[in-house]
Amino acid sequence: MDFLANMNESDRAPVQPDRTQAPFPTKTIMTIMTKRPATMRLMPDPPPGDETEQHLFDRILSQAEFKPLKAVLDELHIDQAVMRGAIVTTNCYTNFLGKLGYRVVLEKQIHEQDCYSRLGPAGGIRAVLPVHDIATYSTLVTLVNFDSTLTTTSKSVDFYDRQLAGFKTLLMN
Repeated sequence: MDFLANMNESDRAPVQPDRTQAPFPTKTIMTIMTKRPATMRLMPDPPPGDETEQHLFDRILSQAEFKPLKAVLDELHIDQAVMRGAIVTTNCYTNFLGKLGYRVVLEKQIHEQDCYSRLGPAGGIRAVLPVHDIATYSTLVTLVNFDSTLTTTSKSVDFYDRQLAGFKTLLMN
């Protein structure tokens, strides 16, 4: 039997809506603002004819992939016009350095931590430039010496050959 059917009309209390609440449940709607990086450039890239050789050289060299090469070039303290000329006329890292007046001395292995104790004029090392190469799981160390030599390993020379070739390709296009 139905419970409400057995009740008298007087037993039933009228259902009054609660006036303190809204007739419909309200939900707080939050708008989420996302911070999106600008996808449009404010100024277009300059046409290739308007960009100077110096700006092109700097722009390409500042790319993340050429950071190790840039570190070596910065430590050489050579005029960039001379560097551009040497890059255009050479095909490998050792020839490039030779045109800049630097000689490459190859060592079988270089311990990075030992080099820091020889840093300075007394030790003969002007800069220690380690590159942690993820592809070969090794640290490639290049030493820039005060006597216009670079001490490095054959793996480092191979790495910088690839860096220089990629840089030259972008520079010439």
